[in-house]
Amino acid sequence: MTIHHLRNATCVLECGDRHILVDPMIGARGTLPPFAHIRFKALRNPLVDLPDNAAPLLQKVTHCLITHSQKWGIRALRHSDHLDDAGTAFLRERRIPVATLARDAAALKKEGLHIEKELEYGKVVPFCGGIIQAEPAQHGHGWIRHFMANGAGYLVRFPDIPSLYLSGDTVFTPVVEQVLTEQRPDIVVMAAGTATLDVSTPILMTVDEMMRFVRTAPGLVIANHLEALNHCPTTRRRLKDALEKNGLVDRVWIPEDGEARTFN
Repeated sequence: MTIHHLRNATCVLECGDRHILVDPMIGARGTLPPFAHIRFKALRNPLVDLPDNAAPLLQKVTHCLITHSQKWGIRALRHSDHLDDAGTAFLRERRIPVATLARDAAALKKEGLHIEKELEYGKVVPFCGGIIQAEPAQHGHGWIRHFMANGAGYLVRFPDIPSLYLSGDTVFTPVVEQVLTEQRPDIVVMAAGTATLDVSTPILMTVDEMMRFVRTAPGLVIANHLEALNHCPTTRRRLKDALEKNGLVDRVWIPEDGEARTFN
C-alpha cells in the first residue's frame, strides 16, 4: 500500500489497482473563506495549492472515502476542508463510488454523488476487496462538539496489506483509545492541526492529546491536517519539536504535501 499525502486531510490510498481518494479538498488556493476571523489572521483557504503530482493521481482515482461533510443537511455548514465544491464536482462528473456515513448520504446524494456505501458506526462491511468499519470521531470537547459535523474514523483492512485507521477529525476520546488498543491498526492517520474556531476550545487534538495518541498507537502514526488552513495553528515544526521532547519522533511520519510512502 502506498499513501500519497496531497494536502490537509486529502490523500490517496494506492492498493494495487485501487486508488482511494480520502476527503477531497481539491480546489485552488484561496477558493474557500477563512475559518476563523478573530483568533487568527483571516486568510482565505486553503493556504496552499495542491502539489504538482495531484493531477495525475486524481486521474487514477477509483473510489472515495469521506469522513464527514455536513451538519443537519445544511449546505452552509458543510465542512469544505473535507469536501469542497471542486471535490464534489470531481466525484459527480466521474461517478466515483463514495463510502461515507449513512447520516451524510442523503445530503450528498442531492449533490449528485454516487454513494455506494452508507456506513454505520461499529458495523463491518465489504469495501474494495477488503473490509471497512466506521468508528465515532468527536470534533471537539465541550459544547462546541454539538455544533460540529461529528464524523467517523475508518478502520480499513485488505488482504496482505497493513491495516489502516483513519481517525478523522477528532479529539482524543475513550473510543479513539479503544480502537488503538483493541483493534491495533498497523498504521494510523492523526488530524494534527489543533483547529480552533473564534469561539470555544480546539475542535481537534491539542499537542498534549497528540502525544497521548502517539504513545497509545501500536504502530506508525501519520500526521495530517497541517499548514493548509487558517484556523490550524500547529505547524509541522511545532509538532516535530513536541515529538522530539517526548522521545516519540521516530513513531510519526509528518509528510510534506505531495509526499508518498509505501508500506509492505
